[in-house]
Amino acid sequence: MQVAARRTAPVPVQSRFMSSLPSSSTHNTNSAKTGSLFAMSALAAVGLFVGSSTSSIAEAENAAPRRESNRPNQKKQGAEIFRSAKLFTGNANPKLAKEIAEEIGINLGKATVGRFSDGEVNVMIHENVRGQDIYIIQPTCPPTNENLMELLLLISSMRRASARRITAVIPYYGYARQDRKMTSRVPISAADVARLLEAMGVDRVIAVDLHCGQIQGFFGPRVPVDNLAGGPVGVEYFAKNVKLVNPCIVSPDAGGVYRAKKFRDRLDFKYDIDASVAMIIKQRRKAGVIASMDLVGDVKDADVIIVDDMIDSAGTLCKAAAQIKKFGARRVFAFASHGIFSGPANERIKNSALEKVVVINSIPLNERTTALNPKILQLSVAPLLAKAILAVQSRKSVSSLFDNKKNA
Repeated sequence: MQVAARRTAPVPVQSRFMSSLPSSSTHNTNSAKTGSLFAMSALAAVGLFVGSSTSSIAEAENAAPRRESNRPNQKKQGAEIFRSAKLFTGNANPKLAKEIAEEIGINLGKATVGRFSDGEVNVMIHENVRGQDIYIIQPTCPPTNENLMELLLLISSMRRASARRITAVIPYYGYARQDRKMTSRVPISAADVARLLEAMGVDRVIAVDLHCGQIQGFFGPRVPVDNLAGGPVGVEYFAKNVKLVNPCIVSPDAGGVYRAKKFRDRLDFKYDIDASVAMIIKQRRKAGVIASMDLVGDVKDADVIIVDDMIDSAGTLCKAAAQIKKFGARRVFAFASHGIFSGPANERIKNSALEKVVVINSIPLNERTTALNPKILQLSVAPLLAKAILAVQSRKSVSSLFDNKKNA
């Protein structure tokens, strides 16, 4: 039976710049004196050499660090930290994985993650991983089941190949919204996915803006979970690229108030931008259908940023933007970590009161989406994830990356 497996293209080896130093410099023979030549000859006779080349090398060595930028040094440090670690990816978001690898200063590990002729997932690792610390970049975004199965089999393959420690880097955690029983005879899918990952042998999970913080508790105490905030990426964009007037950070529901406050605190801590916080209280008729919306807080003449963890069909977001405009807001923006943009989301955002919708690349966006809708902007979360991975690998604090407290 023939097996049809699609191989991922090998990542090209990054060329490393090596600055060459001069070995010697030209002497000015016209200005040399006879006494100096005689002294040099005498010194050469006893095996010593004195010349301007020595000072030239010293000057070049001293000047070299000044010529190099900080980025190559950081990559060199990252490669040093990753001496006993490797980075792999599935097919969910290879572009993000490559960006993370470039930020660290390493190459992605070589592996086949394809399909057999009957549609089953085919995984094969082409490098020795025995005794290595392995990091697998794989969001479980749509197609959720395909990407989840790839992640499970990648973890299983690494565990069976005697990897020392396996960390699953899941920028978007699929099934996160099914985190509790809202009615009888339904699963708690977020917990079931956690048990599947544990059963395959994962040692640690790094996620970005889990829908609910309690998902961390669905994993046992032997599997620590780092829930990174995507907010700092959005804070940097709005602080540097948008001239905010009387800014107000709005949470679209009661559960997201903490996230909105952290966003506000980051604006103040990093950029000295003072902002207020407001909240929308919504009554749902059923899942995905809003019956009514009320606003707690003042948004009159304010530049409003609606902060949420994800945007799915964008129905709630666009209604919230229209409601905020009615309350006298000057402009309305939105930031979310995960842009799913399913169904009519693209069209709804295009025709909404929103000025700009900013998301991070935890989920790969269709190029057609951003091309046809100038209101949607995607930012890279690769630098943040790279820093978190390096902190974990070097046994340093991850929470220090999100410290919003000012020193007294």
